[in-house]
Amino acid sequence: MQQTDSDSHLWEDFKKGEQAALSRIYHLHADSLFRYGKKFSADSELVKDTIQDLFFDLIRSRANLGTTDHIYFYLIKSFRRKLFKSLTQTKKSRQNEEYDEALPASIVYSVEEDWIQKEHLSRKEEMVQKGLAELSPKQREILYYRFTCDFEYEQICEIMSMKYDSARKMVFRALKSLRENLADTNFILFYTSISVFYTVPKK
Repeated sequence: MQQTDSDSHLWEDFKKGEQAALSRIYHLHADSLFRYGKKFSADSELVKDTIQDLFFDLIRSRANLGTTDHIYFYLIKSFRRKLFKSLTQTKKSRQNEEYDEALPASIVYSVEEDWIQKEHLSRKEEMVQKGLAELSPKQREILYYRFTCDFEYEQICEIMSMKYDSARKMVFRALKSLRENLADTNFILFYTSISVFYTVPKK
């Protein structure tokens, strides 16, 4: 998701306490944050609560917030950190219960789940889905940021706490793995269809 020219102005209006700016930011990004959160946890209520907590925190601290010209990136970075904390706390609180959520370090991130939501998959789409399933969780996550969110490597490094060279190498190796697991036509399909099947909607 590319930033818009109005992001910096909208953010400044929000920091000044304008209710319309808050409503606009929430309307633009809450649904995308929910879909993003569901890729890390099947607990819809936990994801919703984390989104609410994120916005409450932003409201409480907005006078001290820095500037940004890319609101979605700012939200994703903050939301990911808060969601991982919530998942860890939830796991600890259920020590005596059966619990299938992984800790943040080993979260199963599945960008291909959006394809699964389709009623019918073509043979090529099924092969691309299987190719993605061969990747590690972090490889799938970094491809999501790079190709779906269209984040720059510097932004990805901030989100995933990685060094620049490490992020580039991970993307390169993930794409190499896909190419090795897919026929050329299906690898091209990965590039051409990624925006169709699971790009974050622009509003």
